Amino acid sequence: MEGPELRLKSRAMAEVHVIGQIMGATGFSESSLFCKWGVHTGAAWKLLSGVREGQTQVDTPQIGDMAYWSHPIDLHFATKGLQGWPRLHLQVWSQDSFGRCQLAGYGFCHVPSSPGTHQLDCPTWRPLGSWREQLARAFVGGGPQLLHGDAIYSGADRYRLHTTSGGTVHLELSLLLRHFDRYGVEC
Repeated sequence: MEGPELRLKSRAMAEVHVIGQIMGATGFSESSLFCKWGVHTGAAWKLLSGVREGQTQVDTPQIGDMAYWSHPIDLHFATKGLQGWPRLHLQVWSQDSFGRCQLAGYGFCHVPSSPGTHQLDCPTWRPLGSWREQLARAFVGGGPQLLHGDAIYSGADRYRLHTTSGGTVHLELSLLLRHFDRYGVEC
């Protein structure tokens, strides 16, 4: 009896469907790019279906500087409140001819809160590190990375870092909202 009871509880909550794709990225100096992504929500949110994180395939731009991924995102949430609205955090990586990977940029964007289809451009950045780390990155690869992923979307910690801008990740997300009117939220 746990299954039907669980379904009844999720129906009594407001629901958000996020359907779309990570289209690709532009503006990166590196080639052979891929993206690791994840979604972060508050405690009042429950993922009913879909996966919280994933990774695209590697793409090397052939014409222009657009790396095309067309990676699907399909998430279904139930929530008891608006606090902790979903955020997508992104890590763009480049892969060299030996299969070694190095960070090209971090970024995040809030999932839109209005129903419909939205085109999002997510700017990215990466830590620079010391001049020795920058020199090592240029010749050997690698470079500084964040110890805790929370710094990607936490401005309090990020302002102390010495960073450089990366490229832009392009997303297309469609939102469906359900039962928000029952909780006094106008869409």
